Amino acid sequence: MEKRQDIQELTLEEVMGDRFGRYSKYIIQERALPDIRDGLKPVQRRILFSMNKDGNTFEKSFRKSAKSVGNIMGNYHPHGDSSIYEAMVRLSQDWKLREVLIEMHGNNGSMDGDPPAAMRYTEARLSELSGELLKDIEKETVDFVWNFDDTEKEPTVLPAKYPNLLVNGSTGISAGYATEIPTHNLAEIIDGTIYLIDHPNATLDKLMEFIPGPDFPTGGILQGKEEIKKAYETGRGKVILRSKTRIEPLKGGKQQIVVTEIPYEVNKATLVKKMDEVRLNKKIDGIAEVRDESDRTGLQIAIELKKDTNAEGILNYLFKNTELQINYNFNMVAIDNMTPQQVGLKRILDSYIAHRKQVITNRSQYELNKAKKRQHIVAGLIKALSILDKVIETIRGSKDKKDAKMNLVKAYAFTEEQAEAIVTLQLYRLTNTDITQLEKEAEELNQLVTELTKILSDEKELFNVMKKELREVKKQYGNPRLTQIEDEIQEIKIDTKVLVAQEDVIVTVTHEGYIKRSSLRSYSASKPEEVGMKEGDFLLYTGEVNTLDHILLITNKANVIYRPIHELPDLRWKEIGEHISQAILNLSVDESIIAVYTYKELSPTKTFVFMTKEGMIKQTKMADFEPWRTYKSRPTNCMKLKSETDEIVNVYLTNEQKTLDVFLVSHRGFGLRYPLDEVPVVGAKAAGVKAMNLKEQDYVVNGLLVHEDGDTPIVILTQRGSIKRMLAQELPQLGRAKRGLMVLRELKKNPHRVTFMSESSPLELLVTTQNDKQYTLDSEKYPINDRTSNGSFMLDEKQDGEILEVHEMHTAELEQKTDEQMNETN
Repeated sequence: MEKRQDIQELTLEEVMGDRFGRYSKYIIQERALPDIRDGLKPVQRRILFSMNKDGNTFEKSFRKSAKSVGNIMGNYHPHGDSSIYEAMVRLSQDWKLREVLIEMHGNNGSMDGDPPAAMRYTEARLSELSGELLKDIEKETVDFVWNFDDTEKEPTVLPAKYPNLLVNGSTGISAGYATEIPTHNLAEIIDGTIYLIDHPNATLDKLMEFIPGPDFPTGGILQGKEEIKKAYETGRGKVILRSKTRIEPLKGGKQQIVVTEIPYEVNKATLVKKMDEVRLNKKIDGIAEVRDESDRTGLQIAIELKKDTNAEGILNYLFKNTELQINYNFNMVAIDNMTPQQVGLKRILDSYIAHRKQVITNRSQYELNKAKKRQHIVAGLIKALSILDKVIETIRGSKDKKDAKMNLVKAYAFTEEQAEAIVTLQLYRLTNTDITQLEKEAEELNQLVTELTKILSDEKELFNVMKKELREVKKQYGNPRLTQIEDEIQEIKIDTKVLVAQEDVIVTVTHEGYIKRSSLRSYSASKPEEVGMKEGDFLLYTGEVNTLDHILLITNKANVIYRPIHELPDLRWKEIGEHISQAILNLSVDESIIAVYTYKELSPTKTFVFMTKEGMIKQTKMADFEPWRTYKSRPTNCMKLKSETDEIVNVYLTNEQKTLDVFLVSHRGFGLRYPLDEVPVVGAKAAGVKAMNLKEQDYVVNGLLVHEDGDTPIVILTQRGSIKRMLAQELPQLGRAKRGLMVLRELKKNPHRVTFMSESSPLELLVTTQNDKQYTLDSEKYPINDRTSNGSFMLDEKQDGEILEVHEMHTAELEQKTDEQMNETN
C-alpha cells in the first residue's frame, strides 16, 4: 500500500512528549501559578481587569456577578463560567484572603465549606484595595497582549501598588509544580519592602524584624521561628498552625474548651464533626458534647467536658488527632520571567521592587510625553492670544479649517498641533482672564516636566516615589496582625490516662501467640479452666493488670513485641484471642512467644538476661525497650542471633545482678555455673558473649538464674524418659564460656541426652512421646540425686518411644505478678 502524503507518521513518544509538554507549559504559565510581580493567576487578573474596565469599581454600586462573569468569559477568559465564578468568589472570601479584592453581596460561601449562591443571585464589585492593584494601568505602565480572539488587549501583569503575592498568598497545583504561599500582614510587608529598597543587601534576619511570619485571615497561633526562617530562605518549610483555645470553668465543677480561631483553610464543619466522632467512638473519655456556637459576632466552638476530667490532656489529644492543629507546608513557587521558580522572601520582594521600578518608569515616561505635548499646545495658545487680532484676521480670510491651519503655520510659525488647537478654540475662551490661567498651567507643566525628568534620570528619586506610594497604601489599608507567632514548636505529650478508661483486666498469652484481655466480670463469670484456647495450645501467662500498664512479649527469634494493655483486644474469657501475627509483620512461621512481662513503668535498674541455644548470653537494660514509633506493626530486636538456627531458650528480668549465678545445661549433659556479673550489659541490638563452650553437635537446652548460696532444685528429663532432680549449687562456680561438668553419667551404649531442664519449684510437666503417649508428672515427687546419677525412668521407653516434647503447665488461675515479683518467668 503506498504512503499517503497527507498523513504524518509519528511515534507515540514524540506525540505524547510534545503535546504533554505544551499542555504543561500552558497549565503552569496560564492557569495554576501566580505571577511573582502582582501575585495573581491569569483568571484572577482577568477578573479584576475586566471589572475595572466595565467600571464595576468600589465607589460605584454593586452589579450582578453573572454580568461580570459573562464579560470576563466573552472578552478574556474562554473557559467555563463556573471556574471564573469560583475564582471570583474566592477573591471575596475574607477567611481565604488577608485583604479581599472583591466585595460581594449575597451568600459567598462559608468556613464550613458551604457553596456560594449561584452567580445570578449575588452581586459584586471591586474592593478599594483592588483599585491599588489596577492604578495607572491606563498609563502604558504594563505590557498588553491580544486576547484569545484578537479583538481586545489584556494586561500580562497589573501595576500592583503593593506586594499582593505575599499579602494574599496563593495556592495551586499545576503540572509538575504546586504552590503554597501563605498570606501576610500588609503593613509588615510594606515595611519590609521599604527597608529592602533602602538596603538592597539586607539579610533575611533583618527583613524578619519587619516580617516575622505569615498572618492568616483566620488568626490562630503559628509555631516555629526557625522553620519560618528556613521557608523564607528556600521557599520550603513546615510550621505548626494551631487554634486559639481557652479552658473555661462551668457550673458543677465541669469545664469546657472554647475555640475562637482555627487554622487557615480548615473546614470548620468537618473539624467539629471529627471532634464529635472522637467523643462518639470513645477514642478518649471525658468529652460530654461538642457544639459549634459561631454566629455573626464570630467563630466559637465549645467542647464541653465531663466532671473531673483532665482538660489540658484532652485538648492535647485534639491538637494531635484533629485539625485543631495542622502542619502548614510552605512551598513558595511563582512565575518569574515566564518560568516557575521556588522563591524565598527576598527574591519575591526583589522581583516586586524591580516590577514597580518598571511601572513607575513607564508611567513617568507616559506622563512626561503627555505633559510635553500639552506644554507645546499651551505655548502656542499663549502666543496666539498675544497676537489675537492678527490670528482672527488670518482665520477669517481662509477658505476652510484646513486652509486656516495652513495659513497660521505659514504666517506665524505655529506648528500643526498648535494650529489645530487654535482653530478648535471656543470663543468664550478669549475672555481676558484666560491668559493668566494658561500661564499658570504653563508653570505647572514646567514643574511637572522637571519632576518627571528627575524621576527618570535619578534612581534615588524613583525609589522615593515608590516608597511614598507604598506608605500611602500602608496608611490607608494597614491593620494589626491576626496570627500570633511563637518561636518554639510545642511538642504535644499525651498522657495515656486521658485516653484510656482505667480498669483492672485479666491478660492471657498462649504459647502459640494468642493474646487478649478480659474484664474481671467475664473472668469471674466463668471457671478459670474455661479459658478460650486452640487444641494443643497452652497458657504462657495469665495475670491481673491495669489498662494503663504495658506488656512486652519476647519470642524465641529475639523479637520484642510491645503493647499498651489498653490496646489489646478486649474479648470474653472464653474467646481464643487475637493472634499476634495479625498486627505484627515479618514474624517467621516457627516463631513462638517464650516470655511475657507486664509493667507500669520501665525500671532503670532492672536488666533482661537472654540465653540462646547455640551458647550466647547477654544482659540488656529494661529501659532500652522504650516504646518505638512503629510498635503497632513492627517488633524490635532484643539480640542479634548469629545463625538461622539459633534461638533464645530463656529470658529473665532481674534486679539482683550481683547475687545471681547463671546455670546452663547442654544436650550432651554438661552443666556450667558462674556469676551473672561476668555477663556484660550491652545494647538491645548486640549479639552478647559466649555463655558456654559447646562440643560439636551440642547445644544449650536451657539456662537458669539461681542464687549463689542456697539450694535450688532443678529437674532434668532425658530423651529415654528418665527424670532426675539435683541441686544447681552442687556444680562448683566456674567461669563464663567454660565447658562445665557432666550432670549425667555418660553411658557407652545408648547414652542419656537432656531434652528438658528447668527449675523444680512446684512444677507440673506435660510429656509427649513419639508414640503419642502423654504423661503429666509432678517433679516434686522425685528425690534429689547427686550430679552423676541418671535419675529414674518415668515411662517405658520401648513401648512409648523417646520423649518428643515437654511443656510446663500453667494453670489459668491468676498469677498475681506485681512489678517486684517479676524477677523470674517461665
